[in-house]
Amino acid sequence: MEYDAVFWDIGGVLLDVDSVREAHTRFMERFVAAHGLDVAPRVALEEWRGVVGRQFRERDGNAYQSAREAYAFALAELVGRDLSDDEWFPLFRATSERYLRPTPHAREVVGALADAGVYQGIVSDVDTDEGEFILSLFGVLDHVDDVTTSEAVGRTKPDDAMFETALAKSPVTPERTVMVGDRYDHDVAGAARHGIHGVAFGPDAHGPDASHRIDDLRDVLDIVGVPRGDR
Repeated sequence: MEYDAVFWDIGGVLLDVDSVREAHTRFMERFVAAHGLDVAPRVALEEWRGVVGRQFRERDGNAYQSAREAYAFALAELVGRDLSDDEWFPLFRATSERYLRPTPHAREVVGALADAGVYQGIVSDVDTDEGEFILSLFGVLDHVDDVTTSEAVGRTKPDDAMFETALAKSPVTPERTVMVGDRYDHDVAGAARHGIHGVAFGPDAHGPDASHRIDDLRDVLDIVGVPRGDR
């Protein structure tokens, strides 16, 4: 079966998660030095991640939690006082710009789908500004037709509102749409409840509701029916 639309997750699908870990490590090294903190960057990074994780765990179910606000709160905990955005965010953004990288073949696949006229939407649990920054950094923002973020919807996957919002903006029916995700419950099973065919990218996305399983993003082209070119 061929399809007419592809919904993409960002983190773990278009965005290489190892590059996120590297970016956070480098950011914390620079942050600790800039603020003269008497703590090893590795320890500071673990403490920061712990506070950020707690912020997300304490949210109300699938309610949206701003990653930027959680990051700022955790950094304030490290420093011991409130921080203005100017004291951390420019450094965070510059480090992200340097170290974040796309998953192998993400650019070429998104580009090939765009060239073939396939509708592409983003369905991702990110802050809107951060999601658009990442897509722009990778050179694919102009190739997608719409971006649905948790910030815009106020909920996170697998909440029905995420998929309903994305489908309402798409000209393609769910039956002719695939959702490429790296988490089973959030991406694959969540999409399947709305008649969208789940493409499980990696082992954490495998499950009974997955219509397709892939380990290489170029396989999306085969699933949709777009020839692999020389990109």
